[in-house]
Amino acid sequence: MGMSCCEERERPRKSCAPVHANAGFAAGVLFALLVYFLVRQQTSISAATTAALAQWSTVKQLIRAPGETQLIKAPGEILVTSDVHRVADKQPIQDTDNGKVVCTTEDHSRGLSGTCEVEGDVRTNGTALSVSLVPVSWSERHEWMISPYTRIGQSLRAVTVMQLQDRAAAPSCTLTHTMPAIMFGIGGYVGNYWHEYADILVPLFVAARRYHGEVTFLVSNIQHMPRWLVKYRALLQGLSKYGVVDMDRDAYVRCFPRVSVGLRLDKDLSIVPELVPGGRLAMADFTRFVRETYALPRGAVTMEPYKKPRLLLIQRVTSRQFLNEPEIARAAEAAGFEVAVTDLRHNGSEVEQARVVNSFDVVLGVHGAGLTNAVHLPPGGVLIQVVPYGKIEPMARLDFSEPATDMGLKYLDYSVSAEESSLLEKLGPEHPAIKDPDSIHRSGWTTVYESYLMQSVRINTTRFAPTLEQAFNHLRKH
Repeated sequence: MGMSCCEERERPRKSCAPVHANAGFAAGVLFALLVYFLVRQQTSISAATTAALAQWSTVKQLIRAPGETQLIKAPGEILVTSDVHRVADKQPIQDTDNGKVVCTTEDHSRGLSGTCEVEGDVRTNGTALSVSLVPVSWSERHEWMISPYTRIGQSLRAVTVMQLQDRAAAPSCTLTHTMPAIMFGIGGYVGNYWHEYADILVPLFVAARRYHGEVTFLVSNIQHMPRWLVKYRALLQGLSKYGVVDMDRDAYVRCFPRVSVGLRLDKDLSIVPELVPGGRLAMADFTRFVRETYALPRGAVTMEPYKKPRLLLIQRVTSRQFLNEPEIARAAEAAGFEVAVTDLRHNGSEVEQARVVNSFDVVLGVHGAGLTNAVHLPPGGVLIQVVPYGKIEPMARLDFSEPATDMGLKYLDYSVSAEESSLLEKLGPEHPAIKDPDSIHRSGWTTVYESYLMQSVRINTTRFAPTLEQAFNHLRKH
């Protein structure tokens, strides 16, 4: 049993009155503490509510309603209409983790550059051409050098991608974006029609399509070919609702939730659906995008009764010319085609050229960049590639065979014999380029190019007739 306050058990006798007084004093202290706690709690709740409202107000200012934009004309920007806001450097609206950087290394076997995906509090600096991930808490510092162009060995300025150690090392934001960005460069083989599509436009479509226009393009090395942006303005605007930022002239530190550095090229002039970020896309989706963007009228080949299918014969201006173009045209007409001949010098606009090609059912030409116009053919059409002499079929087919098939086209090729090549008359039958093509290939790419890609061809139309017949029979099924 417990003792009462007045019990005596082996203890000196004590008075109970003082104990009652002490209990009253304790009760008073407890009451005062309770009142103080309640008042402090109310004050804390009020302060927390005020802070939450302030934070909500800040978020509301940073995140605008869909379609609500602000026109910004800043140095280094071209036609920039975006969700950019001038704000002080703030804690990014994101999870509490440090974000992440995922980079791929250069693929030297295929000659491809590395890429980086940077997600979190990401800051770009045009002056330094850098992309920095700013951590919430301390993190190890890492750095990567990434070419903004898809193929290695080009003279573009590399982008420095950094994972910083802490926020103190980060440049302050001067412009904050709520959408992601894709950074790439113009250079390398730009100017060659095939490379413009294979190296930039198709990979850019793969990288940007998942954002449904809500993405900003950060472009370096624009001075290499400023007209490229004009030439492909419609396609760029079809992928982004916002203007292009010239990174070489950009004076701002821009903050993004995500930045892709470099463009990933999985397959030349085509797409590997399983490797597309954010969902499956195929090359047929790209050509559909081009047709829709350029408002091309024909989305499929249709054979109308009593109307001949149309064949476009591309005649190159310098090397790899058809030396008997009229004879080839007559052979195509005899096979049942309506024939037109063009050199496609790109003097007109890209859209006008695309509409011309889209009106045909077949494109025929010697291996070269002009065959890239196959992207404008209606699905079900035919691409016929004439492969120059010199055992360059593997290269020629890599460039156009699988890509054409992936576009939904019928691909055919015709390999030129030594007797059909201008090299035989120029070099003679005993020259290694005629007698032993393998020795030329062992000498390296420069020798291959000078030996076999500078020739012209005189097609044996009797030998070529079965290829034309195959093309016609394919179209007749539609």
